Amino acid sequence: MLHRAIVYGTPLLLATVGEIYAERSGVLNLGVEGMMSIGAVVAFGVSLSTGNAWLGVMAAAAAAGALSLVHGFASINLRANQVVSGLALTMLGLGISGLLGKAYVGRPPGATIKGVEIPFLSEVPFLGKILFNQDPLVYASIAIAIVGWFVLFRTRLGLNIRSCGENPGAADVSGISVYRIRHLSVFLGGLLAGLAGAYLSLVYVPSWTQGLTGGRGWIVIGLTIFAFWKPLRAIAAAYLFGLLFVLPYRLQPLGVHTSLLQTLPYIVTVIALVVLSRESIRKRMAAPGALTTPYVREEI
Repeated sequence: MLHRAIVYGTPLLLATVGEIYAERSGVLNLGVEGMMSIGAVVAFGVSLSTGNAWLGVMAAAAAAGALSLVHGFASINLRANQVVSGLALTMLGLGISGLLGKAYVGRPPGATIKGVEIPFLSEVPFLGKILFNQDPLVYASIAIAIVGWFVLFRTRLGLNIRSCGENPGAADVSGISVYRIRHLSVFLGGLLAGLAGAYLSLVYVPSWTQGLTGGRGWIVIGLTIFAFWKPLRAIAAAYLFGLLFVLPYRLQPLGVHTSLLQTLPYIVTVIALVVLSRESIRKRMAAPGALTTPYVREEI
């Protein structure tokens, strides 16, 4: 059960770290669901046509990253409402992926990503099979989260990103290009959402069906808050939510009614979003001060 929880939590972790980058810079991107869906269909299509799953992964990241630029242009350059722009991006991504994926429904993938046993460590009692018998993207997702923490809190780039999310006016005065930093952060979020989508169609469920993402993009928004916008906390949060998804299937043979349990991740997500809507709680949780606020340089 714990092994499967990590597998389920991996796409959540990848997309959450990406959303943390975007929100730390002051941009809320509700288009994660659409970007994940695009990543999933592109990864499946490329792996099917080339027979190389890793080419599919790279293509998925590139496609979702390109889609994120739409949200970046609308919310940063045109100063559109970030919530509206993000919702539009989700609808656009789901629509395009549904159209492109019609030819792939019911077809087996050209290639998948298999699990890798780490010698010696995989033989450790209990923890060996859980932690050290996973696929490469599981290990990569943990490394990406650790690197994300290091970048945000131990580098000049991370300081610039956090400055743009807290006080973009002050950041601009100090010589930081707020628009450039925000575009970069949104793009990074798109890349990681694409990787999350590729994981779904090449590892978790090696196939393509419309609605494959299953609302995970919305859960990512809640996870970002649940992790307090910190990549290392996102690791525990993602695996906890993965456990919430796996638990109902384990309890079903025991006669436990699982319908309510299956809604738990979504209930927690809704609660997190409601909490974020209160300004006093946002400040107490150390949310980025300029989150969802378009930056207008002329108003300095």
